[in-house]
Amino acid sequence: MAKRAVSLFQTHQILQSEKRDEVFSEHDQPVGDFAFNAKVADVFDDMVSRSVPHYEEMQRMVCELAQDFARPNTNLYDIGCSTATTLLTLDPILDPRVKFIGIDNAPDMLEKARQKVACKSAQRPIDLVTADLHEGLYMENASVVTMLLTLQFIRPLYRERVMKMIYSGLNEQGCLLLIEKLTSEDTTFNRLFIQHYYDFKRRNGYSDIEIAKKREALENVLIPYRLEENVLLLKETGFRHVEVFFRWYNFCGIVAVK
Repeated sequence: MAKRAVSLFQTHQILQSEKRDEVFSEHDQPVGDFAFNAKVADVFDDMVSRSVPHYEEMQRMVCELAQDFARPNTNLYDIGCSTATTLLTLDPILDPRVKFIGIDNAPDMLEKARQKVACKSAQRPIDLVTADLHEGLYMENASVVTMLLTLQFIRPLYRERVMKMIYSGLNEQGCLLLIEKLTSEDTTFNRLFIQHYYDFKRRNGYSDIEIAKKREALENVLIPYRLEENVLLLKETGFRHVEVFFRWYNFCGIVAVK
């Protein structure tokens, strides 16, 4: 099957949301732990496109690399599929014989994903499955696994087990495409990168109140690793080839091949 180009316009169209993210805009709103509930799911596409640097370019690169590894009559899993943006971007460019399975632990996010899938003319069925990665994950016959900004929400105690489950479900020469937010061992770089990241969010219309409240909400929920820790986790799991394909300050894309 000849490759088809992945356009940024295509990803942008899928990400278009009628509702703007104002989840943390109320000054007197108490701040609890961040959750992917109905309120977040309703504005998630706007939230992620304004909160994650070069998100559309990340999606495009993930789709290009998925084209390199996806094989007919195998499975493609999107772990932490959220509102199905990655699966819907991949659908028109991958062989229809590749089966798509989206996995997420948030029912409200999957409901939003089902609504988006229903509005698109997908060339294959897209299975959407509710599963808690902390309780285990079964995968099989996978040529590609995508995991975008998901591992960071898994408690560190369980990350090695989750990675082993992914590895066991991948076929030889299959790949994992991982995107993560990072922390840095160097306190100076860590401070600078976070500062530049918040400047990015301000440029996208978030107020200092919104930035501070979301930071507080995520404090005990999103636990980033250093780049070196993520690479070590992948190599100790058994992946033979591990390479960075994207980097922006404290965000990183990694491709790992079994």
